[in-house]
Amino acid sequence: MGVTIFSGLHDHLRPEAARLYWEAFGGKLGRVLGPDAKALRFFERVIRADLCLTAVDRDGHLIGIAGFKTQGGSFAGGSWADLTAIYGRWGGWWRGRLLWALSGNVDNDRFIVDGICVARDHRSKGTGTLLLAALYDEAARRGYRSIRLDVIESNWRARALYEREGFVAAGTETLGPLRHLLGFAASTTMVRPLTVRSD
Repeated sequence: MGVTIFSGLHDHLRPEAARLYWEAFGGKLGRVLGPDAKALRFFERVIRADLCLTAVDRDGHLIGIAGFKTQGGSFAGGSWADLTAIYGRWGGWWRGRLLWALSGNVDNDRFIVDGICVARDHRSKGTGTLLLAALYDEAARRGYRSIRLDVIESNWRARALYEREGFVAAGTETLGPLRHLLGFAASTTMVRPLTVRSD
């Protein structure tokens, strides 16, 4: 397959990573972080190279990325200052209130995935599975005993992959009136146990 997975993100891949992330999550965040040009500027500004794993093909092109969250921050979270810089004072304020209400707190017991995205041409070819395996290793290296992610109700393809990988649904959260803004009504938290590394 010719795919290489590595920790971090090279600077020259940041614009491509922002596009890939927005391609994957723009469907549910478009009304909050759009239009496209502003969303791309925001993600290129905020994505953290220290909180992700990257997949590239044999020519070095970015084909997948997996972000995660720690007590030190999240892969694509950003700050009030970042939101204000892109969307203005009022635009940054309401977007921040909404996004951080949705993101919840860091889970001290489980390693949290902050988004997995694979380029369209490389889906269903094993890249997502490779990124998940790398996330398991990263989580185990950090001493976590389980890994957690959220999947929206309409993303049946992703949920099927996670179930094949041993994830089990741990609860579903409904969004209520926010479903009209975000374009989905509920998301399911899925958890998978890990083998903690002893080295």
